[in-house]
Amino acid sequence: MARPTKPLSLVEGHRTKAEIKIRSEAEAAMLTGVPMKMTAEVRKNKIAAAEFRRVKKLLAGIGKDDDLYSHVINMHCILVGECAELEVAKQQLDEQLAELISRKGEIDFLDFLDNLKSIHGMTLATDKSIQTKRKMIFDIDKENILTVQSALRSIPKKPEEKKKSGMAEFLESRAGDG
Repeated sequence: MARPTKPLSLVEGHRTKAEIKIRSEAEAAMLTGVPMKMTAEVRKNKIAAAEFRRVKKLLAGIGKDDDLYSHVINMHCILVGECAELEVAKQQLDEQLAELISRKGEIDFLDFLDNLKSIHGMTLATDKSIQTKRKMIFDIDKENILTVQSALRSIPKKPEEKKKSGMAEFLESRAGDG
């Protein structure tokens, strides 16, 4: 299986001027030239905004911080922020459960069981929400990486060699014989 193409900024080793020119032009043609923008919804959430800045910096490092990817990156950041909020809610439920267990002897046993059932139900619902959001984040990450990677695959690694005409080939073969 062939190795995937890297962006020109990550390519190591010697490259001809023609190869560099063709690859840089092909990479530039894949982008709009407009930098990524953070949406208002992401700006409101500190965790989402921090994630946006982190991802934008990573994409800028390879020259892919383009507005073409803004919507997907903003959605990823919103989901990361929502996951963090759900983790805090889950932690609060765990604290409530610990407090309920510490007060086990002070309250009626049936009330204890009802409260226990309620807290466990909320914990399971929160866990399910977290898992759903994590799956969405994973799908977005996978799709985004594949989109950037597929765009890079369409960039030729080497410049196309010019074919000689039939007559030039014939004359060249004749020159070698004689």
